[in-house]
Amino acid sequence: MTADERHRRKKRRISRILETDKGRKLAIASAVGVAGIGAFGASVDTPTPTEQPSFDDPVKDAVAKTMVQRLAGQGWDLPNVDHERVDFWVDRFQNNPDMREKFEGFLTRAGQYVPMLSIKLAERDMPNDLIFLAMIESGFDPTAYSQAHASGIWQFIAETGRRYGLRVNHAVDERNHPEKATEAALDYLTELHDRFDSWYLAAAAYNTGENRVGRIMREEFGTEKASSEQDYYKIWDRLPRETRDYVPLMIAAARIAKDPGTYGFDHIVPMAPEHIEEIEAAPGTPLASIADAAGVDAQTIVALNPHITGARTPSDATYPVRVPGGSTDRIAAAMGDTGTRTAQ
Repeated sequence: MTADERHRRKKRRISRILETDKGRKLAIASAVGVAGIGAFGASVDTPTPTEQPSFDDPVKDAVAKTMVQRLAGQGWDLPNVDHERVDFWVDRFQNNPDMREKFEGFLTRAGQYVPMLSIKLAERDMPNDLIFLAMIESGFDPTAYSQAHASGIWQFIAETGRRYGLRVNHAVDERNHPEKATEAALDYLTELHDRFDSWYLAAAAYNTGENRVGRIMREEFGTEKASSEQDYYKIWDRLPRETRDYVPLMIAAARIAKDPGTYGFDHIVPMAPEHIEEIEAAPGTPLASIADAAGVDAQTIVALNPHITGARTPSDATYPVRVPGGSTDRIAAAMGDTGTRTAQ
């Protein structure tokens, strides 16, 4: 079975789960990305207006302000380099209707994932601006899927995901698990930075492959080690066309996200982070049963667990399932205490 066939089967299985939720038919909506790089070539979910908090809600308004402060408050920890391609992408995000709509979706979803990403980057003493690599890869959509068969927030192909400890099989695809995929991506980026001594070259290698970037660096400088972040631009014209725009896209996205008012995006209200806990589910537990025990519809459990590809948890062992915060006691009472639970 090809990767495309597996992806289509996953969508069909999820649809069946939602259709059988107490007789109600629920749809999964997705929008096909604008042709291009990263999130602009992936299929991503478009947030609906009902998912967006209102400025009239003081709590959610605080969430929006907190996200902007998190992105902009410490300034830049990667160079904000002036380049014609950065200006090009800023203009596209502002003035191309399709790109603008897509970027508005990125900013909306950012509220759900930026806090988690910032914490994990800080724990490793990595630049917070690497958040924008995830933004251009997937638009912060854990179900994003590209024509190159890359999946998840960090757009891993299956082989690379497995190399960094993610399970990718018929039962689960942990490329779509936001936290696990983030840990894997940061492991990979750390290795790339150790090799090249440059976060921008690490980003380029993340996109096009480390061996290609290493070969170009050796040919240009006699070493793979960068002297500064500017070395990315010194080899810029030797990179594949898509990779030439990779760092400019990151910088363009960062400029707007750090200062949305200046660029006309101050009307966007980020989605509030979800309070999520985990239970250890017994092998082969139906997701619908977990939903019933939690007192929520099946769509909620499916949406929280985009990495579980079927209607049940894996049959070979217990497996952690993400559930709404505050529901673990109800689940334990209804199903029995199947294991430990931890807040995320």
